[in-house]
Amino acid sequence: MKRFNTTGLCIPEKHYMCDVSKKFARCKYLVEEGYYYAINFPRQFGKTTMQYLLKKEFEKREDYLVISTSFEGIGDLPFESEERFAPAVLETFAKGLFFKQPKLADFLEEAAGNIHSFKELSRFVATWISSVKKKVVLIIDEVDKASNNQVFISFLAILRDKYLAMKSENDLTFHSVILLGVHDVKSLKLKLRPDAERKLNSPWNIAENLEIDFAFSVDEIIPMLKDYADEHNFLMNISEIAQRIFYYTNGNPFLISQMGKIIDENILRENKRPWTVDDVENAYKYLIDGAYTNTNFDDVTKNLENNNDLYNLVFNIVIQGENYRFNIGDPIINKGKIYGILSQNKTGQCDISNKIYEFRIIDYMLSKQKTNESALNLYNSSKFTENNELNIVLILQKFQLFMKEHNSSKDNKFLEKNGRLLLMSFLRPIINGKGFLFKENVTAEDRKMDLVITYNDKRYVIELKIWYGEKYLSDGIEQLCDYLDSYGLNEGYMLIYNFNKNKKFETKVVEGISKKITAVFV
Repeated sequence: MKRFNTTGLCIPEKHYMCDVSKKFARCKYLVEEGYYYAINFPRQFGKTTMQYLLKKEFEKREDYLVISTSFEGIGDLPFESEERFAPAVLETFAKGLFFKQPKLADFLEEAAGNIHSFKELSRFVATWISSVKKKVVLIIDEVDKASNNQVFISFLAILRDKYLAMKSENDLTFHSVILLGVHDVKSLKLKLRPDAERKLNSPWNIAENLEIDFAFSVDEIIPMLKDYADEHNFLMNISEIAQRIFYYTNGNPFLISQMGKIIDENILRENKRPWTVDDVENAYKYLIDGAYTNTNFDDVTKNLENNNDLYNLVFNIVIQGENYRFNIGDPIINKGKIYGILSQNKTGQCDISNKIYEFRIIDYMLSKQKTNESALNLYNSSKFTENNELNIVLILQKFQLFMKEHNSSKDNKFLEKNGRLLLMSFLRPIINGKGFLFKENVTAEDRKMDLVITYNDKRYVIELKIWYGEKYLSDGIEQLCDYLDSYGLNEGYMLIYNFNKNKKFETKVVEGISKKITAVFV
């Protein structure tokens, strides 16, 4: 029986997998047409699986020879100089051929002893490929491990130059080369000497654009669920379950498999039965629980901790509610995309790439803030819940009381910038364990609500505003009503920060509209 796999490569005969046929078809086409290209996506995004599928496909063809390898594990010594690295290239090729073609592997290892420079390596490759009389495909995995080294960048430049010479019939080289890694090697810059600044020419500017995303759509998730249901002889609402999985994961391959694994091996471990949408909800709660983590989540946190500019950008998005245009030319945004943290929404703005990451990032960032949680917690109360529902009005009024007792005119600038942070810090212990909060895109126009709370599967919408007068408030109420319509809700809430000296800490129910809107002024 198959299982859900979240480590290493996924094998169709052993693992439940989303439909990779379109992605595979594009990668296979590029190989067949003799393109050089790179597969660059975040960790655990399916790169190694694609490498395996391509290798398996072209090994079946008599007119192809596949070398699938990596420079990982060869140590640091080969990267010290061209003289050491050039023979190590052939030894690495031999490593990739050892199990399937041991005689060829032995030949390459023996030839490595006579290679002392890239010039000799280049000539050997041309002579060898001429004698092979096959289309040789080179797949190099884990390029990130080597790409920060000058000698490896120079090796890529050799591959580029041979490719260009081959096109003009002045050389023989690999039919197709595929580089796999997190970072795009096309962005690497060639240095002419160790102390030189990086030049504008990339050693991999010949690469064809992949033009596909390795994230999965709902339609690509469905076959995985169907495979599971058929193997267990279950009748399940596969389409509805796939849509809910996509809602939380936004197609992230690791998170999809992890959700499936949690449902199958944790939630339903003792009682195998058809899945329901509630099982997906429970898997989501399992994944966002602060007591749970995995290497993927640890990487997200580590990448934020190690990149201060990225941390601040993400903080402004998830905590401060700011918008940034998704411009891949911005090095900070590009870094967020490389790490799988940022993605582009329908309006071209930056979003956290999925709701699981978003909640965990919010929770992690709130836990780091110096917002005097002990003072906030004094205003928390078990009366905030009744019949397993949140009393949002009471919560906002308690927050109002906190603000009133800690308010001073000198705090206005702080509050204007950190008002959302304070409210989120106040809400966090109240909903912890039974609910979660995030920003939600409104499907119709991809606009964002300020805060959405779900608690025991009920949704609450809170719009945050700064008081600029009745007209501005009226526009905000109209916008909130549109939000509520989008989700079939009849009740919404507004928290309004008023920085006027004569302000009143009051609560109003807005009259004369179709929805029930409660506005709390602080």
